[in-house]
Amino acid sequence: MTASLLLPLYRAASACFGPVSPLFLRWRANVGREPRARIGERLGRPSLGRPEGGLAWLHGASAAEVMALAPLVERLGSAGLTVLATTRSATPASLAMLRLPPRSLHQLAPLDVPKFMARFLDHWRPDIVLLAESEIWPNLIVEARRRETPLALVNAKLSARSFLLWRKAPGLIGALMRCIDLCLAQTDADAARFEAFGAQRAQAVGNAIYDLAPPPADASALARLAARIGARPAWVAAATYPGEEEIALEVHRRVARHFPGLLTIIAPRRAKRGFDLALRAAKLGLTARHRAGDRETEPLPDIYIAATIGEAGLFYRAAGVVFLGKSLCREGGENPIPPAKLGCAILHGPDVGDFEEAYAALDAAGGAATVFDAESLASELALLLFDAGEQRAMARAAADAMERLSGASNKIMQAIEPYIAQAMVSRDSVAIGIPK
Repeated sequence: MTASLLLPLYRAASACFGPVSPLFLRWRANVGREPRARIGERLGRPSLGRPEGGLAWLHGASAAEVMALAPLVERLGSAGLTVLATTRSATPASLAMLRLPPRSLHQLAPLDVPKFMARFLDHWRPDIVLLAESEIWPNLIVEARRRETPLALVNAKLSARSFLLWRKAPGLIGALMRCIDLCLAQTDADAARFEAFGAQRAQAVGNAIYDLAPPPADASALARLAARIGARPAWVAAATYPGEEEIALEVHRRVARHFPGLLTIIAPRRAKRGFDLALRAAKLGLTARHRAGDRETEPLPDIYIAATIGEAGLFYRAAGVVFLGKSLCREGGENPIPPAKLGCAILHGPDVGDFEEAYAALDAAGGAATVFDAESLASELALLLFDAGEQRAMARAAADAMERLSGASNKIMQAIEPYIAQAMVSRDSVAIGIPK
């Protein structure tokens, strides 16, 4: 079978899946992977009406991919467009992550079945389709092209592994890439891989995640926490995983010998571990308190445990030194961009593959340092607490490194503006009866 037959074969096979899709989705709802009330959206039956005016459809695999493009969503809104964001991930946790700016809507993406995609596109009639990262779905692309809707890959990435997999079906990926009007990749390597498959106008513009604003913090809560910390030396162990929390407790014991009054703030990745962590600290002779039971009239304990990882923005602002977890347990690392933008000196383990580019930039600039165990973490922390000048220089280097990597959202907006303008002119011409 030749590669040129793969696309029609895929479309035929996915069309055959259509009749059994409701049963498949109900099964997923039964096991908690789909919200039962929104199954219709997955079948291409929108639960919202299309607003008047221009509309951009932004599709990402997950809420995280869509939220990475929040600055672009804001720019599209400022240009007068409503942004329809869709995601494939439909768990309650993923949906709770979505914090979309004004003039934006969210729907679950339809399954990649020709009938469902056609129904979805006929309802929403987008002026442009923006596919985030590596969301290459054949029926989505084909149905959008049939309607002459501009298609752009934004914040696009194609790993070396994915590139090798797609090379096994060059006819399929080539046919899809020829339908893409614009490919705005994160790196030169990504752009080259897309271009090798026939993507038009492939160019590297950077990663839009560097344009994200740091997580917010309640001003009054921050003022109260800063007042309670006072002149005490303080540090944060954020997004910690099992094993890293025990290291944080051991580091506190070691460093507190030289810095009386040391405050260690731990924000575990799983908040339910907080109470167990408090018990472990007590067994080591440390006073610990979970923020959920905190009384603000009482002095802060040795170990202060965050109630949720969502409070990270508060604690990043309250302490100048941050250890980022998920990096000493072979898990890939936590996002260092928010604390770096807030001017924190960053310590991390060696396992940071999920954010390799960001950590490499921070390490090269002197805004971050790698640690390997409790001993090296305690040594680096003690150095930063002892030398305030070094801590400030490291924090400034971290913020400057992130600033140098920002700007992708503006570049993406500048590149897609001509397509948006042309699409809206064509739509308005049809509305008043002028042929295209």
